[in-house]
Amino acid sequence: MKITVVGVGYVGLVVAVCLAELGNDVLGIGRSKEKIDGLNQGRVPIYEPGLEEMLHRNQKEGRIRFTTDMKLAVEHGKVIFIGVGTPMGEDHRADLSQVLDVAEKIGCYMDGYKVVVDKSTVPVGTADKVAAAIRQNQKAPTEFDVVSNPEFLREGEAINDFLIPDRIVVGVSSDRARKAMEQVYKGIARTDRPLMFTDVKSAEIIKYASNAMLATRISFMNELSCLCEKVGGDIKEVAKGIGLDARIGPRFLQAGVGYGGSCFPKDVQALVMTMKGHGCGTSILEAVEAVNQQQKRSLIPKLRRFLPALAGKAVAVWGLAFKPKTDDMREAPSIVLIRELQKLGANVRAFDPVAEETAKLILDGVEYTSSPYDTVKGADALLVVTEWNEFRSLDMRKVKSLMGSPILIDGRNIYDPKEMAAIGFSYAGVGR
Repeated sequence: MKITVVGVGYVGLVVAVCLAELGNDVLGIGRSKEKIDGLNQGRVPIYEPGLEEMLHRNQKEGRIRFTTDMKLAVEHGKVIFIGVGTPMGEDHRADLSQVLDVAEKIGCYMDGYKVVVDKSTVPVGTADKVAAAIRQNQKAPTEFDVVSNPEFLREGEAINDFLIPDRIVVGVSSDRARKAMEQVYKGIARTDRPLMFTDVKSAEIIKYASNAMLATRISFMNELSCLCEKVGGDIKEVAKGIGLDARIGPRFLQAGVGYGGSCFPKDVQALVMTMKGHGCGTSILEAVEAVNQQQKRSLIPKLRRFLPALAGKAVAVWGLAFKPKTDDMREAPSIVLIRELQKLGANVRAFDPVAEETAKLILDGVEYTSSPYDTVKGADALLVVTEWNEFRSLDMRKVKSLMGSPILIDGRNIYDPKEMAAIGFSYAGVGR
């Protein structure tokens, strides 16, 4: 099938490459000539495990290419995926300007029936706005359908999430659109992965509801971690105990230093604004966001119990990305934490396996090192902010010996408190 994917950012690029992997003839389009030229030469501008190799394979087979020509892109695809950004605006609503701009151009260049797929994360009612923008810009009345097909891609696991999904949600309003989307996903559906068809508005709500529910679980455990610390419980044991309940399950029950990234913070707040706009209560979701913002700062009081005065102290930070296996620092807890440390006069030294270059664009006054061990040399304290696997297997006795003061604040609970105490660390985790 001939497919166009508009947008070559994180979502658009992953979608385009994976659709090519399924055997489709894919044309990706972006605005930056430099980025498009790089992609046509096989250079991937984001860090996502396995994506570059998959791109090269499909380029070699002639299944994917990229362009800046919107007219060519619209004419190419029977199905056109919109995968552009929907950043949070100043009013906390999703900014749909890029989506609607694409819709206008699709209407302008449409040369026959098209299925236009909202892949970007958008609030309920967006499909109607996209359809209106297309109609208003058509040179002559031409049939089309707008479909909602939200993405559920986790950074660091995006390829598996696309090709081996928990479910594929597709909101349609016609049999013609449904048949086209069945054709797009037939390779995945054959492997018994659930292909769920529903109405368009329900599909739009499902995306936001999914992310809000996961964020709620995280904030619930983070709030509960305070009680564990006060009374001497262990949040990891609590998580295990409630996760064994089949009605609850074990995922997204890990307490830590808060969630970040491009989805949860933005989507929770956008859902709040959408619900308020329809006269619905939002007390739970507002509490979820408030707990998360508080949690991003929660390591500072733990550190100051061991090191009350931070002015002039050297603080090592392991992990900058909002999660492992990505260089994404959007809404990362590390940003809030490091800026708070700097306000208190600390000198921050940091290490992240892949996010250093991204961090340099966001944070000032941070010294970056080439290894976890270099980061802790002479440090007065160490804060673990991102749970990269390589941090789990380090020689922690060596780490202690390199530090000026053996203070370890474990924001992701990746170490055993008893083991760290036996080594000689002054240790604090989250909810332990």
